[in-house]
Amino acid sequence: MQKRCHCGDIMKMKLRTVIYSGKVEIDNVPIYSCSSCNTSEVFPEVKPDLTGLIAQLGAEPDRQTFLFNECNEWADLLVEVKSTKQQPDQQAVQRLIEDRVNKLLDLYLLAQSLQDDDWMADIHKRLGQLSLRFSHT
Repeated sequence: MQKRCHCGDIMKMKLRTVIYSGKVEIDNVPIYSCSSCNTSEVFPEVKPDLTGLIAQLGAEPDRQTFLFNECNEWADLLVEVKSTKQQPDQQAVQRLIEDRVNKLLDLYLLAQSLQDDDWMADIHKRLGQLSLRFSHT
């Protein structure tokens, strides 16, 4: 996945580690990076969850490490794509999204049948994370 940089070159998607407050490592954060001008920016679809996580940590966090893909569906999908060791095309990513949405909907039905409100809320949040892509495009 890529996009055009303000310098005119192509920014490629990478999974990077974000360091917060010099103490907290947040691994597997999707970042667009431009090799020409060294500009980087957080993938827009994950930015709300990243800023939310940072806000929860507060101004003086303890030393710790997080796997961002454990709390964000986009990051998790991109980690899955990366594990296949092939450059993902738009169609492959779209298929992964569709598969993930279908799995989450199946899980939602199961959680609903078990009347597990916490689980249903978590699945609803994850579906919302994936739907952000469609509101940005």
